[in-house]
Amino acid sequence: MNRSLKDLLARAVARGHRGVLRASGGRVGARLDGMTVLQLTTVGRRTGQRRTTMLTTPLVRGDDVVVVASYGGDDRHPQWYLNLVAEPEATLEIGGEARPVRARLAAGDEREALWRELVAAHPRYSGYQDRTERAIPVVVLEGR
Repeated sequence: MNRSLKDLLARAVARGHRGVLRASGGRVGARLDGMTVLQLTTVGRRTGQRRTTMLTTPLVRGDDVVVVASYGGDDRHPQWYLNLVAEPEATLEIGGEARPVRARLAAGDEREALWRELVAAHPRYSGYQDRTERAIPVVVLEGR
């Protein structure tokens, strides 16, 4: 699939999912593939505008939420990740409850431990990593 088509489809699916989640009051679409669905709002690194995307979280640790910038194993980083690199302050919404978070990239031993845990719980992440040469980023959204 060419990149432009993949990007368009990803945005359309996210918009549709967000619409279903809102229309159902969070009852439909709150979980996907055994993971909690969240909305992450970042600041666009080029536009300065707020951008919201739908993601799944394979791990929640107290106030901290872990997300994976896999983009399905694409060779490119997802836009939301690039936005967080430029501006780590964001808003996270789970179950209709929004709160501020600060993103940080898991690195070294922490990243390796989280990756092992992620792959054990959701083996498809291993397949995503096999499709790309980039190390897929693991991002910790720290509650504030």
